[in-house]
Amino acid sequence: QVQLVESGGGSVQAGGSLTLSCAASRFTYDDTIGWFRQAPGKERVPVSCISDNDGTYYADAVKGRFTISVDNVRKTAYLQMNSLKPEDTAVYYCIIFAGSSWYCPIPELQVESWGQGAQVSVSS
Repeated sequence: QVQLVESGGGSVQAGGSLTLSCAASRFTYDDTIGWFRQAPGKERVPVSCISDNDGTYYADAVKGRFTISVDNVRKTAYLQMNSLKPEDTAVYYCIIFAGSSWYCPIPELQVESWGQGAQVSVSS
């Protein structure tokens, strides 16, 4: 099973920025890596994903504010989060699956591995 180790996150005021990182034990051109998030009392939802050849996906709620990227050599994905809002407060989970980013957003059942989660808290 692919191991995913997340880092980053923290607490910021509204309008601030944070970057999440996700180091994977495997990332090939056949894989897609990304993030889900779960806000307090709400379901876990997809946020963004990227594959090497097929581009990116962003949920409508984060389009224009979040940017996902991947370093193929380091097998590490990054989620740059700008103009953060209180409603972005959530635990962010890195995910990976074998397949194209064309399939994003994917159902949770199709996720191959999950990271341990990173707390992001945005105060108003």
